[in-house]
Formats: sequence, structure tokens, C-alpha cells
Amino acid sequence: MLENRNTNTVYLSDRLEIDERFEKTCNQLIHILETRNIKYKFLKSTKDIWCRDYMPIQIDNEEFIQFRYEPSYLKNDLRLQSNPSKVCKANKIEPKFSNINLDGGNVVNWSNKAIISDRVFDENPEYSDKSKLIRELENLLNAEIIIIPQINTDMTGHADGMIRFVDQNTILGNDRNQEYKYWIDGINKVCKNHNLKYIDIPFFENREINKKYPYNAIGCYVNYLEVDNLILLPVFEVEGNKDKEVLELFKSIFPNRIIETINYNEIGFFGGLLNCTTWTIKE
Repeated sequence: MLENRNTNTVYLSDRLEIDERFEKTCNQLIHILETRNIKYKFLKSTKDIWCRDYMPIQIDNEEFIQFRYEPSYLKNDLRLQSNPSKVCKANKIEPKFSNINLDGGNVVNWSNKAIISDRVFDENPEYSDKSKLIRELENLLNAEIIIIPQINTDMTGHADGMIRFVDQNTILGNDRNQEYKYWIDGINKVCKNHNLKYIDIPFFENREINKKYPYNAIGCYVNYLEVDNLILLPVFEVEGNKDKEVLELFKSIFPNRIIETINYNEIGFFGGLLNCTTWTIKE
């Protein structure tokens, strides 16, 4: 699979550009990309801004795998469910289609490994044999599939809000000391079984924001954008934030990368952050 550090182009939903709620943030993001000479484009025919989820996964320079996009959390809000076939056609993308129901935000990968939360089993109940589903995913993605527990209180259950790869044998993720015990036990078991080192990244919640936006993603630093040599880290600048601490931590984890920050709250209020709103590929 193609690693994010080997991508060179960022795609965004055109709805990010035209929705006045996100205008300021979209302009800031574009400015950073232009400053760092990162190509960006806008996707046509999308129904919401979370393009990572309904776009295909790039396996190599020429091959893309498009999974079925019918997330259970949108079953009562189909107006927001983009049609991957229409989006790909409108943007002249020709992937290989799979009938497995899987959001792109639930796939976090290195070249030969992909971490997916166990939400994938909930979304594909027709697979009574979970091992069969895993084998099919491994064949499609040409990678070892590593299943981690989802956070039960998270609407989407996506892996990209919990875990990211640093290198082949190292992942970073939400601070285990702040997490639920079932998740701590589950992720520690995964790391032991797959010989993965885990770096804890602090996160926080803001009660006032939670009251107004109950499904917000404010405080989740691991949902950053990685493209080429750039890591664009969300910062939040609200009460209880750990912005400075996390920025210094990222500088130590990625000493040879360009680390930039952006206040992404306008978008974070609605449940996603930088990885969610970007589709990164190599062109």
C-alpha cells in the first residue's frame, strides 16, 4: 500500500470550499499547502466534506481499491451519503470496486500493514466468518490486516481517530492512560501480538464545546494530515488544550519532517479533522 509520506497531492471535497461555515479554515489550509508546494484539487459530486471515507485507497501508482460506502451512522441521513461510483466518474478516477462495506477513515496503513477497527465486522454482518473477511481485505490491499477495538462511544468507530503509523514497527495513538480500560487492554494486546511500539499522544475534551456539539472531534491530535514531507497538525486553542505539549512531542517523533499547525475547529465541531477531510494520493 502507498504510505501517506509518499503521496504528493491533496484532494478536498468541493463542499469544503463552498460552505461558508468552513471558508476561513479552507483558505488557511490552501495557503499552507501552497506555501509548501503541495498540489491540491477539489472533488466534484460529493455530498459532504469527509472525502477520506468515500474515496478509494491507493495500493500503488496505478491501482486503487474502492470499497462500498454505506456507513450505519448515515442510514437515517442518506442525503449526506456520497456515491463513490458517481464521485469517481465525475473526477475521472478508475478504481477496482469491492462490495465490502468499509470507510476510508477506518484504514490506517503502512506499506505492508493496515490497521482497521472492529467496526468493519459490524458493517459487514453477512460475513459470519470474520477470518474470511480479513483474508479478502488482505488480498485486496496486499497487506497484513491488524484489527483494533473501536471506541464504543465514537459514532464512526474509525481507526484514524485513534491510531497512526510512525514507521513499520511504531504507531502513535491516543494516550492510553486517558482511555477506557477495555480499549487499553485491547490495544496493548494488539501491540504485543504484532510487535508494535506505541507512543501515547495526549488528548482532551472541552465540556462547553461538548454541550453545543456532542459529536465534535475537538482535542483529537492524531487525526492530522500527512502528505509528502509535511505533517499538518490540528491545534485547538481552547480551554484545556494540550497544543504546545503535543506540538513538541510531534517534533521529537518526526525530527526530519516539516510540522505545521492549523486551528481546525470550524470543522472539528462537526466530528472530523484533517485526515477526514483530505484524500491524499500520489500522482
